[in-house]
Amino acid sequence: MSNHDKQHITPYSMYVIVWLGLLALTTITVTVAGISLGKITIFIALAIAAIKSALVINIFMHIKFEEAIFKVFLLVSGMTLLVIFVLTFVDFTYR
Repeated sequence: MSNHDKQHITPYSMYVIVWLGLLALTTITVTVAGISLGKITIFIALAIAAIKSALVINIFMHIKFEEAIFKVFLLVSGMTLLVIFVLTFVDFTYR
């Protein structure tokens, strides 16, 4: 029996809670962008963006209910993005 045969029901209240969380995290991101924290500002913004994307992927895209191969592909794409970020920051730092 595959995961598509199983029913998973996410209550509307979960969507509302996640939406409110995304709004709160967006507000925090805008606030942090307005505060001068030096070089750490970008890392805080990226951390908040990672949390927001994890919420969207798990709740709205239902990845937590999918087969393992989809999670592997998601992990590979996330690691590729991380490598691109690291290479970009190293290049930017040593210019």
